[in-house]
Amino acid sequence: MRLNSMSTNITREPQVERRLHARHRSRTNVYLILPGGRRQVCRAVNLSAAGVFLRTAGLGLRKGQTVDLVFALNMKTVTKLHRRRATVAHVSSGGTGLLMEACALP
Repeated sequence: MRLNSMSTNITREPQVERRLHARHRSRTNVYLILPGGRRQVCRAVNLSAAGVFLRTAGLGLRKGQTVDLVFALNMKTVTKLHRRRATVAHVSSGGTGLLMEACALP
């Protein structure tokens, strides 16, 4: 934000999008595996190649914490499990943003 010294008009600088990958709306369930092995089913709100935003409530997640994610992908005749390790990027009242590692877990 910049204040014009000749008047009281305030001009806002345009915000720069920091994401490298497009987000896509999602309504899939994701199994969140917390340190210690505790599991929680969460709803994914949006998903990109590098991250996911999950609806979470009262899990006590903290920024920087590492968790495992399991996506159950329905392939008509079989359900494929896709596992990724992720780091908590931010926690808000609406949920948790997670940055996924580039490689899938075995």
